[in-house]
Amino acid sequence: MRRSVLSLLVSLAALPLGWPHHLLLGVSDSPGDAEHLAQQSRVDARYQYLSGGVNTGHGWSTWNPDGTFASMYVHESIAAHQIPVFTYYQLLQSSPAAGSSEQQKDISNLRNPATMRDYWADYELLLRRVAASAGRHLVIIHVEPDVWGYLEQARAVTLARSFAHRLIALRNRLAPHVALAWHLSTWGTDEDPTYSKPSLTHIRTLGAKSAAFYASLHTHFNLVFNDVTDRDAGFYQLVENDPKTWWAPADFRRHDAYLASFTHRTQTPVVLWQLPVGDMKLNNTWGHYKDNRLQWWLDDPAGAHLRATRNAGVVGLLFGGGADGTTTAQTDGGFFFRLARRYEAHPLSLSGGPF
Repeated sequence: MRRSVLSLLVSLAALPLGWPHHLLLGVSDSPGDAEHLAQQSRVDARYQYLSGGVNTGHGWSTWNPDGTFASMYVHESIAAHQIPVFTYYQLLQSSPAAGSSEQQKDISNLRNPATMRDYWADYELLLRRVAASAGRHLVIIHVEPDVWGYLEQARAVTLARSFAHRLIALRNRLAPHVALAWHLSTWGTDEDPTYSKPSLTHIRTLGAKSAAFYASLHTHFNLVFNDVTDRDAGFYQLVENDPKTWWAPADFRRHDAYLASFTHRTQTPVVLWQLPVGDMKLNNTWGHYKDNRLQWWLDDPAGAHLRATRNAGVVGLLFGGGADGTTTAQTDGGFFFRLARRYEAHPLSLSGGPF
């Protein structure tokens, strides 16, 4: 018993203030929907992209006057007892984004002084809006998925370090109660295990490689977000003609081993983000594509799958479609919400985790 309590206390100490004592569950949710979401299930968190570019005239700060879109999303989330999560995805869609690949466009913008002046002004606006709206309530800003993977592949450590340090310095000055989340792209190692199917020994080596890149930033984020895929496997197979993104039990074990290797070295908790909402009962039509991740983690009667992922350093699951036409909690016939209600009635304690 003493060992279990100690483990729980250490786990909670590693987490942002306001994190639940159990493995968090959340879902992508549109503005204005927080109260309705709370009626569907008592999920812990909801997330929303902030995108459109910092100098294009149609970025998130223009969706409502002077960035109040973020203020309203925070207010309604807190009123519904949900943690608001913003995925700040502004770099790629900003101008001029020179180059032919996403990697080239992102890095060219990071090296463009005029673009980055606008970028930092936009980011500061977000921090000020969130700080004024949330008080001491937990808000999470998840910074630039994919960018860090591209920087890792490009061996652009100095650029990545400078970017990370300024993100954190501005947060510390303007919104110290906001939790910042770094994005871990497994493919930043130059290998995608979904396709390469490495051994457990090799996948642990990849986890160590990802941890070394994170350590090279010489700073610390509150959380690390990781995406296993950005579309339902059925969507990839039928819409994008890629049948190889399905996961079998061995893929889940590999992913747990990868994350355990990463978290053991970084001591930074991980949230799995933008998880496919599809389930195996759907018919593979627009908005109703099949996938097995939701059922693996939330429809496992023994709960062993979720415990194994928790023990690898995962403290939260955020579900949501990553493209138009993927399955969402609003198009799956209510299956996600049924599983969410069942989970929230008996959530998985963070006791026993690795921290």
